[in-house]
Amino acid sequence: MLKVITDAVQWILDLGAVAMLPIMLTIFGLILGQGFVKSFRAGLTVGIGFVGINLVIGLLTGGVGAAGQKMVERMGINLDILDVGWPIGAAITFATPIAMILIPCIFLLNILLLALNFTKTMDVDLWNYWHLIFPGAMVYYFTNSLPIAVIAALVNTIVIFKLADWTAPTVEHEFGLPGISLPHGETVNWAPVTYFLNKIYDNIPGFNRINITTTNLKDKIGFIGEPMVIGLILGAVIGFLAGYDPKGVINLAVQMGAVMVLLPKMVSLLMEGLMPISEGAREFIRKKFPGKDVYIGLDAAICTGHPTVITVAILMIPTTILLAVILPWNRLLPLADLAVLPFTVIWAVASSRGNILRAVLNAVVIVAVIFFFATNLGDLTTTMAHAVNFSFPEGASKISGIDMSAHITVWIIIKLLGILKGDFSSVIAGLVGLAIFTGMWIWVRNDIRKTYGSNKA
Repeated sequence: MLKVITDAVQWILDLGAVAMLPIMLTIFGLILGQGFVKSFRAGLTVGIGFVGINLVIGLLTGGVGAAGQKMVERMGINLDILDVGWPIGAAITFATPIAMILIPCIFLLNILLLALNFTKTMDVDLWNYWHLIFPGAMVYYFTNSLPIAVIAALVNTIVIFKLADWTAPTVEHEFGLPGISLPHGETVNWAPVTYFLNKIYDNIPGFNRINITTTNLKDKIGFIGEPMVIGLILGAVIGFLAGYDPKGVINLAVQMGAVMVLLPKMVSLLMEGLMPISEGAREFIRKKFPGKDVYIGLDAAICTGHPTVITVAILMIPTTILLAVILPWNRLLPLADLAVLPFTVIWAVASSRGNILRAVLNAVVIVAVIFFFATNLGDLTTTMAHAVNFSFPEGASKISGIDMSAHITVWIIIKLLGILKGDFSSVIAGLVGLAIFTGMWIWVRNDIRKTYGSNKA
């Protein structure tokens, strides 16, 4: 029986997000009483939207990702932990023994938390459960204990769902996605940090009056401030830094201009499909549970179409490579995950309300901390990869990634569990990290409510 369930879950996962989301949303729409035709049309539209987003992100990956790698080669950077990218991270995570156990556990926990009014987020993006499973997999190879790993993963999931609830009003107002939350640890766990930094910026005289956005850039400098032209200019600069010939520079410049135009349009298409489901969910909850709200938890990719997110992400490519060289604690060689910087900077942008200067400063802090986590947990990540027989690239002895190292909560959990090995310095580090992270969250917990005047925060 267990094998049948495992095979069924694996079959669903093998479909990938693009094929799985239409199925999940069609089923969800039927449960909400939307009818088959309306539910299927909405689900299929969302799937098509994600196809479009993935195509444009693929253009971004092929362009700036390759340019970033050329920049690394030109600078002759030699670091011993190789960034293998999020697809490898997902594959390794799903290959661990704990994955098939945690998928139904996380789903059932989500339903229970909704029933108990502990969360408002219904995470329908099962494929991206790997972000919630990853902490459990890391703990499993750290402790060699399945029960501890499952408990740690579920505790982490609860924290992520609460972060998703808290930040949902920002997702609505800054990204134009009402009724949506982002329950993915590698992005949303940075929200307390960036809101904390934003609060500091607000109290710096002079600096707190600087507000550079893609909108006011367009107003002030006209045509040059349009997103497609900004993309064109940034693409040309990245191509030049990568050492491309004129033809390569021009091609990359046009590609980045295209990304700036096409990605928001693909997100709009996705939202066209989500709106009936979102409205149906709200109506269903209003009737069945008066006064209760629900958010649909989705992939953070839906926020990467924001012009400021793309702009900051492109600016962060050379900045990330520079940080990799100058930060004394870093051993991660940034390569494959340079293309996921749009995901990494989402909350750097959101908390700053699109202020490019603040968002870049936020992103610098995020990347600097990610490099620390990647270096500190590089051995454990490598152990996990060896355990599932991952085929290491030639010359690589240790692996990690920007995406895999973007989980603040994972680092805190691993450090606290050092008590099982008698490593009290690790426990102290974990307690300090927990105190700082919790303190940041407590200090800014009302900022979203104050900003948007919403009781949903």
